Amino acid sequence: MDCEKIGAFICAVRKEKGLTQKVLGDKLGVSDKAISKWERGRGLPELSLLCDLAETLQVTIETVLSGGREENTLLGGNMKKVNYFVCPTCHNLIWATNEATVSCCGHTLAPLTPKKAAEEEKLKLEQVEDEWFVSSDHPMTKDHYIAFAAFAMGERLEIIKLYPEWTMSFRLPVKRSGTLLWYCTKEGLFYQNVAKK
Repeated sequence: MDCEKIGAFICAVRKEKGLTQKVLGDKLGVSDKAISKWERGRGLPELSLLCDLAETLQVTIETVLSGGREENTLLGGNMKKVNYFVCPTCHNLIWATNEATVSCCGHTLAPLTPKKAAEEEKLKLEQVEDEWFVSSDHPMTKDHYIAFAAFAMGERLEIIKLYPEWTMSFRLPVKRSGTLLWYCTKEGLFYQNVAKK
């Protein structure tokens, strides 16, 4: 670990947040001299302080230990290229329009890789006036169900939360062509392309 790089980062973020060394020290239960020592690269925070330090500076522990933030390149925001993350513990759904470091319930999450649905796996779409009625015979038990569906177009994303033991059906406004995605708790993320009729 590069003590000077980590110290310079702590100093920069502390100033960004408008905190003095004394105020940051008081929040962490250490002296302003300890903060000064870290910022000059003459030592590192104790392991027991890293979580509180990261929380106070509103960064991740990994960011503190690496001594800086890595910024993503703007991809133009095409919603068809959204990354989806699902926590294996609480099944929380998180999505990002670019690369991201995402964690939930103590897990660092990898983005899901959507699989193209085979003909028998596809959701059924029926156009009724200006809406699509989407349905499936997919199991919807507590242990095996579709947790969410999403309809992605170039500049728009609609997400529908689904629940176990409910009927697997919902409606979407017919807008134009896009990608319909859904997440099965046992089999992962699937997609099918949808064209406006």
